[in-house]
Amino acid sequence: MAGRRARSGRGWDAIPPRTGDTPARPRRGRPSRSGPGATADPFDEGARPAGFPDDSTGEPSRAEPRDEAEAAREICLRQLAVRPCTRAELAGALARRGISSEVAAEVLDRYDEVGIIDDAAFARAWVSSRHAGRGLARRALANELRQRGVDGEVAGAALGELDEATEAETARALVDRKLRSARGEPDAIFRRLVGMLARKGYPPGLAIRAVKDALAARSAEAAEFADQIDPDALTPDLDPDLPSM
Repeated sequence: MAGRRARSGRGWDAIPPRTGDTPARPRRGRPSRSGPGATADPFDEGARPAGFPDDSTGEPSRAEPRDEAEAAREICLRQLAVRPCTRAELAGALARRGISSEVAAEVLDRYDEVGIIDDAAFARAWVSSRHAGRGLARRALANELRQRGVDGEVAGAALGELDEATEAETARALVDRKLRSARGEPDAIFRRLVGMLARKGYPPGLAIRAVKDALAARSAEAAEFADQIDPDALTPDLDPDLPSM
């Protein structure tokens, strides 16, 4: 329209600048990786630090091969960041990743020296945690420590901190908790509860006594059944496949 002042801006009627009026704005985007002094964009998926695996091949890049000991240390630290591990567990992780036994021993020996690996502390913490959290007895805990490669003497020292009185208290607490929701005849309840304790590693005599005492305090019928049980003479033929209560 004649006499109307043209608007400028970013709208549909914006007037583009004439060539030479203003300097061209620099293009936004990734900096060039070519030429002297160029640096890689850390957010560029195509840029990888030297030594890290290439997505297409799964092999380390060839720009700067990684030292095997460095790779071993990184594997160990990643494992330890998830949860505490024994020396045997870390050795197994290194072997699966192709680390030589010589390098693995060197790295693990150093971690032993500085206290990053401590199987004795691991065993003590494992016994305390698994007994308090899952109610496991010494026999079950010993089996778990053996599966994780803890030396028998080291495991024995940790298990020695869990005495028979503590085991008996934990067994009774487990039975009392299960008994609140138990349904059925006293003999069936008895077998299920003793079976539950057996699966947690409690010796037969201790398990039978714990269930007998709990039943005796439950009802007159259960108490009459419990009076017939001799925990020192009776070892029921428990089915290991019985479902836990």
